[in-house]
Amino acid sequence: MRELRAAVIGAGRLGTLHARKYAAIAGIKLAHIVDLDNDRGASVAAELGAAPLTDYRLLAGKVDLATVASPGVTHHEIASAMLKSGIDVLLEKPMAETLAQARELAGLASASGRILQIGHLERFNPAVVAARPLVTDPRFIEVHRLGTFLERSLDIDVVFDLMIHDLDVVLSLVNSDVQSLEAVGVPVVTSRVDIANARLRFANGCIANLTASRISRDRVRKIRFFQTAAYLSIDYAAQKVEVWRLGKGAGPAPTIEGGEIEVASEEPLKRELADFVDAVASRRAPAVTGDDGRRALALATEISNRIGDVNGR
Repeated sequence: MRELRAAVIGAGRLGTLHARKYAAIAGIKLAHIVDLDNDRGASVAAELGAAPLTDYRLLAGKVDLATVASPGVTHHEIASAMLKSGIDVLLEKPMAETLAQARELAGLASASGRILQIGHLERFNPAVVAARPLVTDPRFIEVHRLGTFLERSLDIDVVFDLMIHDLDVVLSLVNSDVQSLEAVGVPVVTSRVDIANARLRFANGCIANLTASRISRDRVRKIRFFQTAAYLSIDYAAQKVEVWRLGKGAGPAPTIEGGEIEVASEEPLKRELADFVDAVASRRAPAVTGDDGRRALALATEISNRIGDVNGR
């Protein structure tokens, strides 16, 4: 495989993490760091041996793939330009500001034959990967994603900031369409919704209850699945999975059997970028496609709109 040239657009916290991972991947040359703040971009570029730029349009013909980790309002503009320039894109979530933009990006990638992977990181969490074959027909799903207040991503609701991760995971595991939903949310310390709850009913009867908060005292990232004669619990942060099943005891009463299963711990971002690079090199579909990103964004948008209806906005 020839060496692939990579760029990272957006040298903030997340973009810098992407850049450091690219720099450590064999067969990848981290060529450029792009940021409107020249000093910030130049600092990251100097650390990793890349060249800084302040205009993403100058990447055409200079790189093969790029991470777009700029503010969400710029995702459509920048990702469109990259795809049209023949550059494969890993686009951070949320995929775009609107569903129309998301549909356009997915269609553009398909029409141009470019790779478009959406940065739903939990798909690459080793605990989720280990549990996936065991989640067969869940009847009830309970999700808690609670975080402490951080002064970032405050331009979007907590639904698009945090809950969207779990919406993507749930959609990837429930083989059915969402039939109806209820949602509530409250702005607490910002003008946007800071804590939200959504209850989804799928056509196959499965119910998913999701809570996301960015104003909690403790960090909790867990998802639990209840299905016939079995219960699975995933701790995203600890990368742990517990599985409990109903067994037949020696007597008339059933037994509960199970416990923690083996999970090969690894950094999800490392797995995500490895999958993206492999998709670019082999020209296969990425693990999280543009259509996957569009579905998660569509559901997040419906939840946000429902919260707005309840709150009278």
